[in-house]
Amino acid sequence: MTGFTINGKAVKLDVEDNTPLLWVIRDEIGLTGTKFGCGIGMCGACTVHVGGRATRSCITPVSAVAGADVTTIEGLDPASRHPVQKAWRALQVPQCGYCQSGQIMQAAAMLKDFPTPSDADIDAVMTGNLCRCMTYVRIRAAVRQAAAEMAGGPAIEEKVGV
Repeated sequence: MTGFTINGKAVKLDVEDNTPLLWVIRDEIGLTGTKFGCGIGMCGACTVHVGGRATRSCITPVSAVAGADVTTIEGLDPASRHPVQKAWRALQVPQCGYCQSGQIMQAAAMLKDFPTPSDADIDAVMTGNLCRCMTYVRIRAAVRQAAAEMAGGPAIEEKVGV
């Protein structure tokens, strides 16, 4: 049995210790916002927060999160009003959208360490999250916009119908 907290709720699961956290989140808990991309921790689609740190869930055995706090895209802000989520919508970052939950989770974790990131900071931290639609320019702009709101700047105005 492995126990941890996910999105503020305690869970205890009877799964093999080496089961990837990604499959526990998706198949055992039923949260499907975290995506499978490459399975080797290189694309970032499976990024979640473990103890507030961006973590690749496809290569993290569930035993490694015993007793930890895990946050998925569903738990980042249940109303989807986190500044990063708002900026993503306002700037229409997603195209196919497949990588976006991992991108958002990586960006949200980054802004804790770099509250006013430079473009170089954004590029360095986000480089491990791949976007096959190549929306990197919009991703960088959204991170800057979210950082500005989090620093007390004007709230992000979202486009209606987006």
